[in-house]
Amino acid sequence: MTRLAKNSTAPTKPRKPRAPKGRAGYWLLQDAKARFSELVRKVRSEGPQHVTVHGRDEVVVIAGEEFRRLKGNVTGKALIAAMQASPHRDIEIEPKRGPLPVRDVAL
Repeated sequence: MTRLAKNSTAPTKPRKPRAPKGRAGYWLLQDAKARFSELVRKVRSEGPQHVTVHGRDEVVVIAGEEFRRLKGNVTGKALIAAMQASPHRDIEIEPKRGPLPVRDVAL
């Protein structure tokens, strides 16, 4: 059985990204992977971009500044404030230490 080679002289049209159901800002996963640079540019110019897998919204790509704004600064301030507000903050937490066994050593 032999295969016939496709005619390589025929011009091919470049594929344009398809948005599911005609919605702007939505990318099929394969299009997002193939055109990642364009996806990033659209995030910067148009806002968050949704990537779908099998028709379901799976991830949203957002700009770094927006992510940092939503996430907030990661510090220990919230934990320290919660511990200081605790009614049990005056309790001393010291581990109880028992005597360690000592063996005689002949020198």
